[in-house]
Amino acid sequence: MISRRNIRVKVMQTLYTLEAQEQAAGEEVQKQPGRSVDPLRILQKHFDQSRQLLSYLIYFITEIARYAETDSRLRASKHLPSKEDLHVNIKLAGNETLWKILEDPSWKKAVETDKPQLQDNKDLIRRLYLELAATPEYQQYTAIEGRDKKSEKEVLEFIFSEMMLANEAFTSHIEELFTNWDDDGEMISQLVMSYLAKPGSLDLQEIVSKEKNEFARLLLQTVIDKKEVVMGMIRPRLKNWDPERIATLDMILMQMGVVEFLYFETIPPKVTINEYIDLAKEYSTPQSGQFVNGILDNIHKELVKEDKMHKTNFKAN
Repeated sequence: MISRRNIRVKVMQTLYTLEAQEQAAGEEVQKQPGRSVDPLRILQKHFDQSRQLLSYLIYFITEIARYAETDSRLRASKHLPSKEDLHVNIKLAGNETLWKILEDPSWKKAVETDKPQLQDNKDLIRRLYLELAATPEYQQYTAIEGRDKKSEKEVLEFIFSEMMLANEAFTSHIEELFTNWDDDGEMISQLVMSYLAKPGSLDLQEIVSKEKNEFARLLLQTVIDKKEVVMGMIRPRLKNWDPERIATLDMILMQMGVVEFLYFETIPPKVTINEYIDLAKEYSTPQSGQFVNGILDNIHKELVKEDKMHKTNFKAN
């Protein structure tokens, strides 16, 4: 399932979107309340994109595997088919792990909801299948008589890790379809491998657990509701910095960090600081990690010194 790190990234992106829209709209948002944006809807859209990416990757694996039958039919229908054309091995199309996926109710629902089949990818599926069919690993798989559970699973894992993820044309295709690939690629790939190991083990409609969904919503809403309180702690530490030159993401990450200090009692402050240092390094400027570290560490030390590190649920304040 989605990690807390990914949750923080999506909350950060949601807050950044809100900040950008607020700056673009200026006072118009206040003058026209009907134009305001629901933060939770933006957050949910980020979660939906992660789910859609997962569905699409699984779909692509199944389509490459099922193309064995299509290839056999096309080759047999040639005007002058060769002996090889008439005897294409279609073992892969009947792969037991493949059919466990295709018969999984959660997968059927994912296809119905996310509609991965609507993407224009037939030529790429064909190309990757033909490349697969030429590999020693595929030849070894088709040479095994009967259905070996281990090899049935491993050939699908090979398709995903070596034929798809290692293929530049495929990764370019994914990057064009999914703007969240850079953020979610590694995490979603791990989920795909887990699903291949045990089809039916994941609820593909709920890749965010209830606990993490609650964490995401609370973190987002608390940053919004407690912004003035949090900024009251951040501003005094910006005296030597030009506010105009502080990256928007840095400000958002610091707000999120201070919110966790004050209102999320199960998260150790050290974990919070390290998480936001890493996010600042990855998503903001080269100097952001050090900057965010300095501000958050300073605020944390003062809270401890003044005996104010008594975290409470923000709703109680």
